[in-house]
Amino acid sequence: MTPAQPSDAAARIPIGITVKLYLLTFATFLVGTNGFVIAGLLPDIGESVNARTSDVGLSFTVYAGVVAVLAPTFATVFGHVSRTLLVTIGMILVAAGTALTAISTTLPIFMVGRAVAAVGGAAIVPTAVAAAASMVTPLRRGQAIGIVALGFTLSTAVGSPLGTAVAAVGGWQIPLAAVAVLSLASAASLALFVRGIPASPPLSFARRFAVLGDPRILLTALSVVATVMGFNIAYIYSSAFTETATGGSKTLLATLLLIYGIGGVVGNVIAGRLTDRLGNRIVASILLVTQLAVLVLMPPAEPNFIVIAVLFLLWGVSAFGAGIPIQHRLVAIDPERSAVSLSWYSTALYVGIAIAPIVGGLALDAAGPHEVPHAAAAAILLAVVLLQVGYLVERRRGTDAILREG
Repeated sequence: MTPAQPSDAAARIPIGITVKLYLLTFATFLVGTNGFVIAGLLPDIGESVNARTSDVGLSFTVYAGVVAVLAPTFATVFGHVSRTLLVTIGMILVAAGTALTAISTTLPIFMVGRAVAAVGGAAIVPTAVAAAASMVTPLRRGQAIGIVALGFTLSTAVGSPLGTAVAAVGGWQIPLAAVAVLSLASAASLALFVRGIPASPPLSFARRFAVLGDPRILLTALSVVATVMGFNIAYIYSSAFTETATGGSKTLLATLLLIYGIGGVVGNVIAGRLTDRLGNRIVASILLVTQLAVLVLMPPAEPNFIVIAVLFLLWGVSAFGAGIPIQHRLVAIDPERSAVSLSWYSTALYVGIAIAPIVGGLALDAAGPHEVPHAAAAAILLAVVLLQVGYLVERRRGTDAILREG
């Protein structure tokens, strides 16, 4: 006779916590939108600040670099501080930095604004995910992480395209000003309604880096670098390797990216629930292998727009969905230090973003646009290997109870 399992109703996330989770989701949506929206605005921004488009593009490197360095630093220095306070201050900094970029008339001021916003993003990204995981039972941890991660997915699928469309009508400053105002509103809502989230146990820098001494955490973080690198290699240069299918039409390219974004939303929704039911290893493996197959199939399928559209849908599901079981694994390895582990996730995320344009550009210049998806697939294959080795490697610390990840 097997033990009784908790009913779905008993394990359901309470409405009060659900509201808090969606307020955190809105915060991550604004952070993601702020990060991605300028991609479609670079030429206009360059004209306004008297700089080349490529020079303005370096703001991506500035933003990613600041978050990569500061996310783990904040988790160490401010680990004892209320998570409510951290995300609130983070959103205020995002608002201030984005407002500064919106009113900037020179490139240095624009870069400073991006850096200030990145400081806020570094405070929010790991804190929001760790807070989500701490507010629910282990049975619903994957679902909670998925809800908060949905903000980043929506920022790509909705926030960035919408911002670009608004800029076409009213100028590039308008969407950035809107993000600044909404970030202040988000800060107020977080301060008022997202309370009672416990702080992380205090950790020194030595203990913070000691987390990487656990090979499971180190290998998982490295797999994140490879996963994000693979996604961005293909995403950044998607216009190049889909040119035959789209005939160079920006409308058709936008359609593909919208389909991709819709897939990402679906991936976020299903990945959390599947992780709670099947465990993070099974779900992460399935989604990464699916993404690998999609990228390999893209070049031969590229002349057919319908087939490419289907592949973009599957790509969105697998690319965005894969991050949830990976984050779930980091939390499950050591729940008490999850904020620190997740800060390394943020670092790995932005390291992958920084490397991807270089690798993708090399593939594009050396072998042509059709080899870009293959370069991305190679990065995903590396991610699969690293993740599986992390599951198989002998544990240096922890107990069976900590390793029970479903």
